[in-house]
Amino acid sequence: MGARWVGVHGRGGEPWDAVAQPPLGVFSRLPRAVVTRSGSTASISRASTWRAAVHHLHDIPTTNNNWSDHLTAAPVGEHGVGMALQPVARRSVPDAVFEQILADVVTGEFAPGDALPSERRLAELLGVSRPAVREALQRVAAAGLVEVRQGDTTTVRDYRRHAGLDLLPQLLAPRGELDLSVARSVLEARLHIGPKVAELAAERAGARLGTPLHDTVAALEASDDAVERQRHALVFWDHVVDGADSIAFRLMFNNLRAAYEPALAALATVMDAEVGRIEAYRALTDAVVAGDATEARRIAEDLLGPATESLLTVIRTLEEQPDD
Repeated sequence: MGARWVGVHGRGGEPWDAVAQPPLGVFSRLPRAVVTRSGSTASISRASTWRAAVHHLHDIPTTNNNWSDHLTAAPVGEHGVGMALQPVARRSVPDAVFEQILADVVTGEFAPGDALPSERRLAELLGVSRPAVREALQRVAAAGLVEVRQGDTTTVRDYRRHAGLDLLPQLLAPRGELDLSVARSVLEARLHIGPKVAELAAERAGARLGTPLHDTVAALEASDDAVERQRHALVFWDHVVDGADSIAFRLMFNNLRAAYEPALAALATVMDAEVGRIEAYRALTDAVVAGDATEARRIAEDLLGPATESLLTVIRTLEEQPDD
């Protein structure tokens, strides 16, 4: 019997099935997002992807509703259950097609140099219109993942050489499984970029950052919610990055933040030791506002180092575990 292929859009919103032999087995290996006629999608949000990754890495039964207890004491909701639910992401048909192709490229299902099925064939396999496929392919090409030649095949490129930082959030948990090497690189970048940004902010902004930084530290001190404190800390660093006046660091921060934000709840416990250091944030503020670049860098290193090293230790342990 041929493989069951779940397309992006089926008649009446049902999954699209095909039993004909496919030209490539890539799209038949995993169930895909199903988009109804209203344009909504059943694909999970990136936050849910992180939770699925946590289940995989820690062998937590998926029937355990208190999954986050393994990593964090999640805030207790009105029903008394620790949860970190996020709004369900809505996707258009081109978005869903884009995400499928992107996942197949970054997970190695399609290797550099491979040719994608034709636009017409992709439309048939996924049960969508050719314009939807065309729009998705244009986005995949703009991301540096494929090369589209008019009237010729669409060829997969090596994303490590051609893609940009905007791909980082998608690389973090493709297929719902956390990529440990990507997570490690995000943490390493955070540890090394943060102190330099603080140093530049002290040199270039100084006293101009006084009000926004002091206000953010006050909000951080007033909060007793672990996830909310992380959000205040992100706002703090957002001001520091502005003060650094570096478009390169700004774009790096934007993408590192996009990769980090979905995991706020899961990281609440390990990050609480950092975001709870109000005096360290206050000292960093004072150093930046005073224009003391050397002290700002030193304090930033001391602030970011412990939590980063704790997370890196966990990742190294997981990397050393044999595959099942």
